[in-house]
Amino acid sequence: MELTQSYFENLLTQVVLFVPKFAVAIVVFWVSMYLAKLAEKGVSRALHARKTDPELSILLSRSTRWAVIIFGTVVALQQVNFDVSGFIAGLGIVGFALSFAFQDIAKNFIAGVLLLVQQPFDIGDGIDVAGVSGSVIDIEVRSTTLRTWDGKHVIIPNADVYAGTITNFSRSPRRRVSLGVGVAYDTDLEKASTVLLETVSALDGVLDDPAPQVVFNTFGDSSIDCTVYFWIDTAATGIFSATDSAVKRIKSAFERESIEIPYPVQTVLLQQ
Repeated sequence: MELTQSYFENLLTQVVLFVPKFAVAIVVFWVSMYLAKLAEKGVSRALHARKTDPELSILLSRSTRWAVIIFGTVVALQQVNFDVSGFIAGLGIVGFALSFAFQDIAKNFIAGVLLLVQQPFDIGDGIDVAGVSGSVIDIEVRSTTLRTWDGKHVIIPNADVYAGTITNFSRSPRRRVSLGVGVAYDTDLEKASTVLLETVSALDGVLDDPAPQVVFNTFGDSSIDCTVYFWIDTAATGIFSATDSAVKRIKSAFERESIEIPYPVQTVLLQQ
């Protein structure tokens, strides 16, 4: 009876001593979570004020947040006399075993960090990667989110982004537009070439150097086909706008100069 009473007294004493420590640990943990958010926002604002690249800012601010959370968690566990060093050692062994099961997650995480550091593209850039084309709207440590040209949101694992071929349309200050045109066989090709060059040279955003060029390259079924090449300043106009304007202006110029864009014609011979 005395042993039982002594056991419960010791248990009650331990509970009484543990409860304040546990309460302090909870407070320390929640304070660390709050400070982590403040630290993340503070680092993000400071880097933004220094005009740091958005991707590097994301990496550093999120790293700061997790560093504060980990530090606060360790301090909180120490308040309840938790063996942190032994836990970390055991966690390392478990982590090594789990790394094989979660290697895809780890691969995407590492690829995300490398993308944020190397910055092959920025948020807002138009890119083509992993068979998807669109503008970048978010770069996280696990995945990259694109908004396709038709408005769809596509989330691509960072491992696929990093290992694939990335075409960044926004990094090119100028791009070449190629436009196919066909004229009738009885057309004066020199005149057609002059009209084409004058028309595309007058478009907004078209560069003088390299100069526009017309190359006649094919004898088609009903037309002599050529390709008009011209370079545009991507800061002044886009590929779609330049192509749209070129087609409209060329059609109007050909009508004005009586240059025919023929319909496909087939001749059918019937044997009696």
